[in-house]
Amino acid sequence: MAANRRSKAAREGFPNVRKAPTHMAMDIRAILMGLAFAVMWSSAFTSARIIVAAAPPLSALALRFLISGLLAVVIARAMGQTWRLTRNQWRATIVFGICQNALYLGLNFVAMQTIEASLAAIIASTMPLLVALAGWLFLGDTLRKQAVFGLLAGIAGVAIIMGARFGGGLDLYGVGLCVIGVLALTVATLSLHGATSGGNFMMVVGLQMLVGSAVLWVPALALETVQVEWSASLISAFLYTTLVPGLAATFVWVLLVDRIGAVRAATFHFLNPFLGVAIAAAFLGESLRPLDMLGVAVIAAGILAVQLAKIPSVERKTAKN
Repeated sequence: MAANRRSKAAREGFPNVRKAPTHMAMDIRAILMGLAFAVMWSSAFTSARIIVAAAPPLSALALRFLISGLLAVVIARAMGQTWRLTRNQWRATIVFGICQNALYLGLNFVAMQTIEASLAAIIASTMPLLVALAGWLFLGDTLRKQAVFGLLAGIAGVAIIMGARFGGGLDLYGVGLCVIGVLALTVATLSLHGATSGGNFMMVVGLQMLVGSAVLWVPALALETVQVEWSASLISAFLYTTLVPGLAATFVWVLLVDRIGAVRAATFHFLNPFLGVAIAAAFLGESLRPLDMLGVAVIAAGILAVQLAKIPSVERKTAKN
């Protein structure tokens, strides 16, 4: 029977895909996958900032997801995967497509017309903290003292950064959009559990992008006038964000969750505040304020504390089973 499951996975293009034990230690491949994901995820804010400076944000994002989604579906079919998903996969795919692709990224694209990419990246990087908080409030998860410390550190880090920027003409509307966006990303992350079982990972990635594209086209066509300032940087940024953060990062993340479990995979998010700020400074010339770096360090420490606090409890549950 196990052999039949392995052969089925091989036919779907994933010869080694399995539900990884949550106690599995990270190997070199998982570490490299996690680092690659963190770099790709963090770089998306810089490329998005370039795009929204020259093109209508919602239309650009809807087109990006349409292209990425179609490419993913074609690749999935070539790998032998099917769009006959399980009920849980369809539900997770639709929720993920709406909450992450349409709401989270749509709101961030609009916000980055008036706020820096580094600030958007910092706000978005608090997602693991919000997931832990939501698990405690709504799912009955127990927070260890280390996790409580991490949540408090994350709040303190955000307060440090916002306090330093309030005197510098911070656009509260853009910040508000990013906050709503990260709340939607939290819901999307909680829904991902249903999409990591049943195989067809690339197909799931493609379909959730097409869901996001379909939702985004409605406000894009109703609210935006298509005026584009064409340039080499715009074309490069659009191609990059379509293929790398849009397609490759999502696929790597789903495979990483399947390989080592969601809890261990999420520990890589502690790198996102650093990388988001560093990439924006390197490519956009955004300033690196001392208090920003202090706040980023505190947030990163909080994220790491929250994620590491989850691992022992998960391993105990696995051992009992």
